[in-house]
Amino acid sequence: MTQEVNIVHTPRAVERLVGGQFVMDGAGVRINRVLTRSLQRRLDPFLMLDAFGSDKPGDYIAGFPEHPHRGFETISYMIAGSMRHRDSAGNEGLITDGGVQWMTAGRGVAHSEMPEQSDGMMEGFQLWLNLPAKDKMTAPWYRDIPNSEIPRFTTGVGVTVQVIAGASHGVPGAVQREGTEPLYLDVALPANASFDQVLAPGHNAFLYVFRGQVLVGDKPVPAGRMAILANSAQADGVRIMAAQDSRLILIAGRPLNEAIAQYGPFVMNTQAEVFQAVEDFRAGRFGA
Repeated sequence: MTQEVNIVHTPRAVERLVGGQFVMDGAGVRINRVLTRSLQRRLDPFLMLDAFGSDKPGDYIAGFPEHPHRGFETISYMIAGSMRHRDSAGNEGLITDGGVQWMTAGRGVAHSEMPEQSDGMMEGFQLWLNLPAKDKMTAPWYRDIPNSEIPRFTTGVGVTVQVIAGASHGVPGAVQREGTEPLYLDVALPANASFDQVLAPGHNAFLYVFRGQVLVGDKPVPAGRMAILANSAQADGVRIMAAQDSRLILIAGRPLNEAIAQYGPFVMNTQAEVFQAVEDFRAGRFGA
């Protein structure tokens, strides 16, 4: 599918670059935590972004054994490799190369994410998306989206865009969310190509480059860096130019502007709600 480029008249600038920090999570998986808790207010409604990528089995083979979540959504995007999901609501699925797993934890679910390979490349992202206060105790929901079901298009200059959430150039994504209006794009640009994406003025936005290097305005953004895009009432989107063959994810959403109370995998609006989440989990109430 080919789409005409939508021109952005006043593009956003880069506010700052973030390198993230390498941490061990799950049962010993090495990840780059790009969006940390210190950025949750600035990038509301997004709570966390982890990037992982290694061809060393020791970096990922232990996976993420069963653990709980309440109050938000997780979006796992597998660039390469295979990961098996099982949860206490009875859902099970396998995400493979290019697939997405979208899970709404809502009032509570315990799940595991385990690699189903013992060698080769394992690469991908996990994004945490907050839920509005009114939806935090909704029923858990889960969907596996194979790569073949992710809408995509190619611009006239050869930029290929996969639309995981939201919409781009008139192409609706695989998932829509009314409360946070997330945009989640995987954008592959050939060298010297440019791509414009319209963004709502009030939405927080960032991009993470995982191949090559791009320019946003006059700011170089190399692979392994997140660029937080400046908010501006005058700006109507972002313009990205590829310095070489490049690939990135572009993410934006409507801020909730609500209190955030977090204790590990529980994200609520008050400490009392967090204490209740811990008590409910210990009592075995995170189930179907």
